Amino acid sequence: MRNVPALIIIMVIMAACADMNSSNNRTVVARAGDRNLYLDQLPDLPGNALPEEDSISIVRNYIDRWIKRELLLNKAEANLSPEYQAEIDFKLEETRANLMIYQYEQQMMLQKMDTTVTMDEITSYYDKYNETLNLSSDIVRALFIKVPVEAPNSNKLIQWLKNGSQSDMQEVEAYCYQFADKYDDFGEGWIDLNFLMRELPENVSRISLLRNNTVMESSDDHFRYIVQVREHRLRGTRSPLGYTQEDIRNIIINNRKIEFLQELEKGVYNEALRENRFKIF
Repeated sequence: MRNVPALIIIMVIMAACADMNSSNNRTVVARAGDRNLYLDQLPDLPGNALPEEDSISIVRNYIDRWIKRELLLNKAEANLSPEYQAEIDFKLEETRANLMIYQYEQQMMLQKMDTTVTMDEITSYYDKYNETLNLSSDIVRALFIKVPVEAPNSNKLIQWLKNGSQSDMQEVEAYCYQFADKYDDFGEGWIDLNFLMRELPENVSRISLLRNNTVMESSDDHFRYIVQVREHRLRGTRSPLGYTQEDIRNIIINNRKIEFLQELEKGVYNEALRENRFKIF
């Protein structure tokens, strides 16, 4: 326990019963059977943020729970059959072995595996496997604007968007920064149509949105909603590279992990084989 104010409180409430373990110089605050709970195993408390009585209560409750758990453990150890205890020991050893191997593999991957994925690699994968990279939902490239119904001259937004010139788009951006409750221009990025639908009133039709280069508007009692869909792709069709490239990157990294771990296992085996460190009977 590292928190000094809490340490002082605990030392006071434990002074009458605390014992000093001579073998490791650790202060014992509770004992159940042949097991000890040490002062440095108690949970940290948030300094002076808690009243003293709350700190004492927290520590007391922790110690009580520890004692009850240890007593139950003692009872279980005394009453479980040798077969059950052997099974538990086996499972514990299996779990320990799996955790040790997992941590070692993670450490080796962190130290030695290349996690850099170039755009050329992503494009190459896309070109090779694009027949399998189909969309699971409709996606769009769109601009979304949400302005209060009382916003001045909001009709100009429609005209600017329909014109679409650089100066008109600058007017849209300037207007939205001043009056819009929400303004999302996803540019060249693709988004799931469901994400956009959640921003719109329930009476807006999906079909009305799935028209390229159209400006659609709707409203409710409080807001006016304007959407310009620049491009769309339907569910089941081939996914655009820009939409799926992060998924491809993850696939490439996962494939590397599999290959790396296979090579790591093979390397450990061959090293032990050369050094004659295992034997099959």
